[in-house]
Amino acid sequence: QVQLVESGGGLVQAGGSLRLSCAASEIIFSIARMGWYRQAPGKQRELVATITSGGTTNYADSVKGRFTISRDNAKNTVYLQMNNLKSEDTDVYYCNAFTRNLRNYWGQGTQVTVSS
Repeated sequence: QVQLVESGGGLVQAGGSLRLSCAASEIIFSIARMGWYRQAPGKQRELVATITSGGTTNYADSVKGRFTISRDNAKNTVYLQMNNLKSEDTDVYYCNAFTRNLRNYWGQGTQVTVSS
């Protein structure tokens, strides 16, 4: 099994910052597109940000300019730096690995709550 271990969720005030971390297995991390998704109650899981093995990033319009996805290859870890958080960012956030054989792997989810 591919293990995606998430951390960093919690409660933060609006306008504050939070950093999520996701540690992946070395073999998957080296080849997969890594990403962060979030899911609000009653809604579909949606893309937040992705980063390819080559470092190309992609962001949802709603977080562009506020969130930054990055990777630490030595630690096989992907991060999501979230700045200027808004109440509408309150969601369960999931780490994702999408492999070249079109297989998806998911973390357990971490709760982010932004107070207004």
